[in-house]
Amino acid sequence: MEKPETPAPKGSDADRDALARLDVGLAALEARGRKAPAALGGMTGSGAGEGYRLLSQMLGGVLGGVGLGWLFDFVAHSRPWGLLIGLFAGVALSVWSMVRMATQAGKPAKTKVMGQR
Repeated sequence: MEKPETPAPKGSDADRDALARLDVGLAALEARGRKAPAALGGMTGSGAGEGYRLLSQMLGGVLGGVGLGWLFDFVAHSRPWGLLIGLFAGVALSVWSMVRMATQAGKPAKTKVMGQR
């Protein structure tokens, strides 16, 4: 839906230039608002996407720790200590990673106001 054109006020060239700059700035601001949000690196995606990422971090850490612990047990014949240590290390790493992601998501987004640097 297009906005209706408003007639340009009668005035000097400086006024027209100022209005033209405002129109350009408004168009840029609207275009920025229509862009798709950044990938989850900035944690600005959808809530479901962030939830799935947290779930995969948790499961990946735990299963990775268990896998490495099992592999250590298989090589060193130290059953079940490698598996248990790998499980606890995987859980700890997953929780640490989730806390780090949650603190990044809690930080306010930095927005740049037009005209400020």
